[in-house]
Amino acid sequence: MTDIYLHNTLLRRKQKFEPIDASNVRMYVCGPTVYDRAHLGNAKTSVVFDVLYRFLRQVYGPEHVTYVSNITDVDDKILNKHKETGKPIREITEQTCRWYLEDMAKLNVMNPNFRPRATEYIGEMIELVKLLLANGHAYEAEGHVLFSVDSMPNYGFLSGRSMKEMMAGARIEVADYKKNPADFILWKPSAADQPGWNSPWGYGRPGWHLECSAMSSKLLGDSFDIHGGGSDLIFPHHENECAQSCCAHPGSSFARYWVHAGMLMVDGVKMSKSLGNFHNVDEILSQYPAEALRLLFLTTHYHQPFNFTFEGLQAAKLSLDKFYNALRQTAEIEAVETAPDEKVMDALADDINTPLALSHLHEIVNNLNKAETAEEKVRLKSSLLASAGVLGLLYQDPEAWFKGSMNEIVELGIEAKIAERLAAKKAKDFALADRIRDELKEKGIILEDTPSGTIWKKA
Repeated sequence: MTDIYLHNTLLRRKQKFEPIDASNVRMYVCGPTVYDRAHLGNAKTSVVFDVLYRFLRQVYGPEHVTYVSNITDVDDKILNKHKETGKPIREITEQTCRWYLEDMAKLNVMNPNFRPRATEYIGEMIELVKLLLANGHAYEAEGHVLFSVDSMPNYGFLSGRSMKEMMAGARIEVADYKKNPADFILWKPSAADQPGWNSPWGYGRPGWHLECSAMSSKLLGDSFDIHGGGSDLIFPHHENECAQSCCAHPGSSFARYWVHAGMLMVDGVKMSKSLGNFHNVDEILSQYPAEALRLLFLTTHYHQPFNFTFEGLQAAKLSLDKFYNALRQTAEIEAVETAPDEKVMDALADDINTPLALSHLHEIVNNLNKAETAEEKVRLKSSLLASAGVLGLLYQDPEAWFKGSMNEIVELGIEAKIAERLAAKKAKDFALADRIRDELKEKGIILEDTPSGTIWKKA
């Protein structure tokens, strides 16, 4: 396989990937703030970095990759949801976290090695603030502790923005106690009815940026390989992570490669509740197979803006129909353990080029459909499954893909209808046989008569 290249936001270009320690490749990806159902943007980011994780495991070995993705369970958005609903904060975070994990499992997103919750690392956050104060990069003001951006000459190096641009493009909290309006909060006071912890600066809670720096440092070290997330996090979140981590640990690189997933749009415009085009994952999965949504995310290069459409989702489902049909037609062929296709791996090595990798999957499927010998079929089917596995695809039984859940089978009585139709055909009652076929078609069930009998699939 060729060398691995990733688009590094630090350099604004693709860069050869060389891990600090190939025996322990380390990656951190910002996870969700758990105050509401996961939306399409959350899902896209999770799927993108799941593919990168799977790819790194394939290249370096599963035991040589450490992946951390956090849960933010203390945040003002959670407080606002508490005020809005009256539900206890713990109930909101536990329920929302459970929803998120369920949705990601449906999308076949692997669990990271660690999924830390911010509230479990408050001690580490307090220690990080102490380091920044001791190093002269933070100051106390009216119960707050703030990072001083003026103390860091190259502040803004990740986003590449000047201070003027950063001030213009961000929602800067104006406060009299700030030395510079761009200074950001490391620790802030909490009211008695708000979540908080005792600290040297009083009862309070951490700032959002502080959380990821503390958790990544604890679990991956002060310097690690990859930090990922959505492109909307480059500034201010990731910029401020860089600042506080590098200043707290002089000489460390923090993350060497910054990998960002492009913005998600719906029908060509930014997804927004105000525009009425906002979609939660569970809403989409109530109408379409989860694997189709996963495949759709992979049809666009992760670094580019992704445009969600229901037409695209339907096309993704049809592609999976083609893939699973090839597996269905070779059901008698037993696949063997093999390496993924070299072309697929080379495509992923080139900055996780999933559209190109998918085109090679289509080639394998086409060749499998044309294969004549048992040896060819074994080789191609094995290659297809191994290659799709790196993308997190084709993990279902073909019959399950086409037929859906057993509950639907029982509810619709499909097998009984097929038997009734077969009896009608034997009795030469073709009108009844056609009527049964049409009734099933109206329910979204397509019958196919084959030499080995009648099979069915969902439309």
